[in-house]
Amino acid sequence: MYEGLASLDSVHLNFSSSSLFILNITLAIIMVGVALGVRLKGFKDLILHPKPFIVGVISQFFLLPAFTFLLAILLKIPESVALGMILVASCPGGNVSNFMSSLAKGNIELSVSLTMFSTLAAVLFTPFNFALWGGLFLKFAAKHYGELAPITINFWEMFKTVVIILLIPLTIGLFISNKWPKAAKKAGPYVRIISIIIFLVMVGVMIMNNWEFVVNYLEVVFLLVFIHNAMALLIGYYWSKINKLPHREAKTISIETGIQNSGLALVLIFNPKLFNGLGGMAAIAAWWGVWHIISGLTMGFIWGYVYKPKPIKNVELQESTAQ
Repeated sequence: MYEGLASLDSVHLNFSSSSLFILNITLAIIMVGVALGVRLKGFKDLILHPKPFIVGVISQFFLLPAFTFLLAILLKIPESVALGMILVASCPGGNVSNFMSSLAKGNIELSVSLTMFSTLAAVLFTPFNFALWGGLFLKFAAKHYGELAPITINFWEMFKTVVIILLIPLTIGLFISNKWPKAAKKAGPYVRIISIIIFLVMVGVMIMNNWEFVVNYLEVVFLLVFIHNAMALLIGYYWSKINKLPHREAKTISIETGIQNSGLALVLIFNPKLFNGLGGMAAIAAWWGVWHIISGLTMGFIWGYVYKPKPIKNVELQESTAQ
């Protein structure tokens, strides 16, 4: 696997400045759409029943980046590809996770709360986790891989980009949703659907503009993203079960952990002041953006309509109903 991925370290994908601008605007609109569906009073349940929420936050912001770092070391992943994996793992949950939790008959309130919190918290946690685990990986790679591609981690540039792309649109969306709740409720679904379609079109354009690259590397990138995404889903589910959460909450947290905001990762990767479209990072983030929709819909369908385990104890059923 190493030989197939190592050449990605020196590749920079074809993505114009105008395309990057459209991608930035699209992601900002998506964030406004996420906030339009949120009511501040909805966070009251988190205060009354905080355990599932805390378990979900730990799964997403602590366990996933740490296990991604360990996976990159275990598989001896080349540095730019490994940094792409760590960056995706450091991003907040994707807003399509709410639909997938609904399909899986999960806890929708928990899903929306985790998505909203992780998006707000990402202003700090995304740059912090990437600087921490990415920095540790570069130190490991320098010691064990020999000569490296010149990759640097600019914490403050990343922080500034995340604030502009996430925090400002979320603040605008929250203001609108609580100032004009009826209008926000009507407009929210349309804003989210349109912006997601535009985002998928942008990813499609990027793939077509780099088709030779896709043909040469898709097989090995597909396998790596499949392993990484499966690990994320398993972490979310079994960490929840370790903490004795009901199946309904466990599958919700699994989906929240396995559905990442790959759009934010792409914006950061194609920022000329950060990574300027570095091939290994961009390949992971772009394919993750496609694959996590497939895997999320698949798991949502299985959990919602195929696999329905019986509760082990009456207590578990009562907890699920109460929360």
